[in-house]
Amino acid sequence: MINTMKKLISVFKVLVLALSLAFTFSSCAVTLPVAATSNAIGSKVGSATATGYLGVLFFDQDASIRTAAKNGGITRISTVDIKTSSILNLILSYETIVTGE
Repeated sequence: MINTMKKLISVFKVLVLALSLAFTFSSCAVTLPVAATSNAIGSKVGSATATGYLGVLFFDQDASIRTAAKNGGITRISTVDIKTSSILNLILSYETIVTGE
Protein backbone atom coordinates (compact mmCIF):
# COMPACT_ATOMS: atom_id res chain seq x y z
CA MET A 1 0.00 0.00 0.00
CA ILE A 2 2.76 2.46 0.91
CA ASN A 3 4.75 1.65 -2.25
CA THR A 4 1.67 2.25 -4.37
CA MET A 5 1.15 5.66 -2.74
CA LYS A 6 4.82 6.58 -3.28
CA LYS A 7 4.55 5.62 -6.97
CA LEU A 8 1.33 7.61 -7.32
CA ILE A 9 2.92 10.67 -5.72
CA SER A 10 5.97 10.30 -7.96
CA VAL A 11 3.78 10.13 -11.10
CA PHE A 12 1.81 13.16 -9.87
CA LYS A 13 5.04 15.16 -9.38
CA VAL A 14 6.20 14.33 -12.91
CA LEU A 15 2.80 15.32 -14.31
CA VAL A 16 2.83 18.65 -12.46
CA LEU A 17 6.39 19.33 -13.67
CA ALA A 18 5.47 18.52 -17.28
CA LEU A 19 2.40 20.78 -17.18
CA SER A 20 4.43 23.58 -15.59
CA LEU A 21 7.03 23.37 -18.35
CA ALA A 22 4.34 23.34 -21.04
CA PHE A 23 2.75 26.52 -19.63
CA THR A 24 6.14 28.17 -19.16
CA PHE A 25 7.31 27.65 -22.73
CA SER A 26 4.01 28.40 -24.42
CA SER A 27 3.48 31.54 -26.42
CA CYS A 28 0.58 33.76 -27.27
CA ALA A 29 -0.21 35.67 -30.48
CA VAL A 30 -2.98 38.19 -31.11
CA THR A 31 -3.84 39.96 -34.37
CA LEU A 32 -5.91 43.14 -34.13
CA PRO A 33 -7.24 45.52 -36.77
CA VAL A 34 -5.83 49.04 -36.52
CA ALA A 35 -7.21 50.97 -39.47
CA ALA A 36 -9.25 50.64 -42.65
CA THR A 37 -9.74 53.05 -45.52
CA SER A 38 -12.26 53.30 -48.33
CA ASN A 39 -9.63 52.03 -50.81
CA ALA A 40 -10.23 48.64 -52.43
CA ILE A 41 -8.62 45.75 -50.55
CA GLY A 42 -6.28 44.86 -53.39
CA SER A 43 -3.97 41.92 -53.85
CA LYS A 44 -0.75 43.19 -52.26
CA VAL A 45 0.29 42.46 -48.69
CA GLY A 46 3.29 43.96 -46.93
CA SER A 47 4.63 43.41 -43.46
CA ALA A 48 7.26 44.80 -41.13
CA THR A 49 8.42 43.11 -37.92
CA ALA A 50 10.23 44.22 -34.79
CA THR A 51 11.36 41.72 -32.15
CA GLY A 52 12.35 42.86 -28.69
CA TYR A 53 13.88 41.24 -25.66
CA LEU A 54 12.88 41.88 -22.05
CA GLY A 55 10.20 44.23 -23.37
CA VAL A 56 12.54 47.17 -24.03
CA LEU A 57 15.51 46.04 -26.15
CA PHE A 58 14.46 46.35 -29.80
CA PHE A 59 17.83 47.24 -31.40
CA ASP A 60 16.79 49.69 -34.14
CA GLN A 61 13.96 47.67 -35.70
CA ASP A 62 11.11 49.19 -37.67
CA ALA A 63 7.55 47.80 -37.67
CA SER A 64 5.90 50.97 -38.95
CA ILE A 65 3.02 51.17 -41.39
CA ARG A 66 5.22 53.01 -43.86
CA THR A 67 7.85 50.24 -43.83
CA ALA A 68 5.20 47.51 -44.18
CA ALA A 69 3.66 49.31 -47.18
CA LYS A 70 7.09 49.81 -48.75
CA ASN A 71 7.96 46.11 -48.25
CA GLY A 72 4.75 45.11 -50.05
CA GLY A 73 5.05 47.68 -52.83
CA ILE A 74 1.81 49.30 -51.66
CA THR A 75 1.02 52.92 -52.54
CA ARG A 76 -2.70 52.94 -51.59
CA ILE A 77 -3.31 51.36 -48.17
CA SER A 78 -6.60 49.54 -47.54
CA THR A 79 -6.21 47.88 -44.13
CA VAL A 80 -3.67 47.79 -41.32
CA ASP A 81 -3.40 45.00 -38.75
CA ILE A 82 -0.99 44.55 -35.85
CA LYS A 83 0.07 41.06 -34.75
CA THR A 84 1.60 40.83 -31.28
CA SER A 85 3.41 37.69 -30.13
CA SER A 86 4.92 37.00 -26.74
CA ILE A 87 6.96 34.24 -25.20
CA LEU A 88 6.85 34.64 -21.41
CA ASN A 89 6.93 38.42 -21.95
CA LEU A 90 10.66 38.00 -22.47
CA ILE A 91 10.63 37.90 -26.26
CA LEU A 92 8.06 40.23 -27.83
CA SER A 93 7.32 40.50 -31.52
CA TYR A 94 5.23 43.17 -33.24
CA GLU A 95 4.28 42.69 -36.90
CA THR A 96 2.46 45.35 -38.91
CA ILE A 97 0.47 43.89 -41.80
CA VAL A 98 -0.74 46.21 -44.57
CA THR A 99 -2.98 45.37 -47.54
CA GLY A 100 -3.71 47.49 -50.60
CA GLU A 101 -2.62 48.36 -54.12
